[in-house]
Amino acid sequence: MKKMLAMTLALCMIFALCLSSTAFAAESLTFTTGGETGTYYAFGSVIAQYVSTNSDVDVTAVTGNGSQANVEDMDAGFYQLAFCQSDVMSYAYAGTNLFEDIGAIDSFSVVGALYMEQVQIVTMNPDIKTVADLKGKNVSIGALGSGVYFNAIDVLGVYGMTEDDINPVYQSFGDSAESLKDGKIDAAFIVAGAPTTAITDLSTSGDVYLVSIEEDKIAELIELSPYYSPNTIAADTYGMPEDAQTVAIAAVVLARDDASEDAIYTFTKTVFDNMDQLQHGKAAELSLEFASSITDVPYHPGAAKYFAEQGIEVAAVK
Repeated sequence: MKKMLAMTLALCMIFALCLSSTAFAAESLTFTTGGETGTYYAFGSVIAQYVSTNSDVDVTAVTGNGSQANVEDMDAGFYQLAFCQSDVMSYAYAGTNLFEDIGAIDSFSVVGALYMEQVQIVTMNPDIKTVADLKGKNVSIGALGSGVYFNAIDVLGVYGMTEDDINPVYQSFGDSAESLKDGKIDAAFIVAGAPTTAITDLSTSGDVYLVSIEEDKIAELIELSPYYSPNTIAADTYGMPEDAQTVAIAAVVLARDDASEDAIYTFTKTVFDNMDQLQHGKAAELSLEFASSITDVPYHPGAAKYFAEQGIEVAAVK
C-alpha cells in the first residue's frame, strides 16, 4: 500500500511539474532578417539572442530573402517578425510598386524603426565618380523586383537614365561583392546600414569607393519620394579617400497583426529599454523618437503599449 501511495504521489508531482512548465513556457517568435552578409541578419541575430536571454520570449533569427520576400513570407504565416525597408513596407501596405500585381498586404504592423539604411553605390574603379559614369557599365541593381532594385531605378531616374542605359545584373549583396572582386561587374547598388559586411569584406581585397549622389539630385529624389532622406557615409567606414553623399531609408521591424500582444510588448520593451546593451554598431542609432516615427502604417498593439508607457502615442492596429 505504501509503495502504491508513493508511486501515486510521484506521478502527481510529475504531472504538476508538466503543467507548471507548460504554463510558464516561453512564447516563441521567428524573426526573418536578410542575407548572411547584410546588416539585417547580423543585427537581427544580436537582437534575437538578447531578447531570448533576457526575457520570457524566445526569438529565433533566420536568414531572409529581402524586404519583399519577408513581407510575403510573414503574410503567409511563416514568421511573426520581419526586417523591412520602410519604402517596401509602404508599397506592401498600399499595394503599389513591387506589390502592384499582388495587391495590398495589411496583415502586418510596425514594431519600430531601428536605423537608417544607406543607398550605397559601390565600385572598385576610381574612374567611376558619379552616377552618370555608370552608363554602359555592368551594374548590379539587386534582385529583380527587390527593394534595392527600385532604389536603383529611382537613383538612375533623377540622372535621366533607366535600366536600359546600363548592363543590369540582378544579384544579392554577397554575390555583388564577389562579382566586383572578380571584375565581372563595375559597380553595385547595396542598400543596407553602413558598414555592411559584404562591402567591409570586399575592402580587404582592394580599394573600395562609394559613388556620391550630387546635392541637387538628392533634393530631386526626396521631392519625388519623401521616404528618402539625405545621408553621409564617413570616409573611414570602408577606408575611402573621402565621405560619400547619398540617401537613406529606414530599417523597420514588422510583426504579424495576430502575433501575441504580450510577446511583441516584451520584445519591444527588452530592445528599447536596453539599447546600450546590444552588441552591434547599429544599436548606437536606436532611439525612441525614431522608433515611433512611422506614420503610414499602424503599430502593433504590443509595441503601441510600450511606447504609451514612455509617453509616446502611436496609431495602433484596431
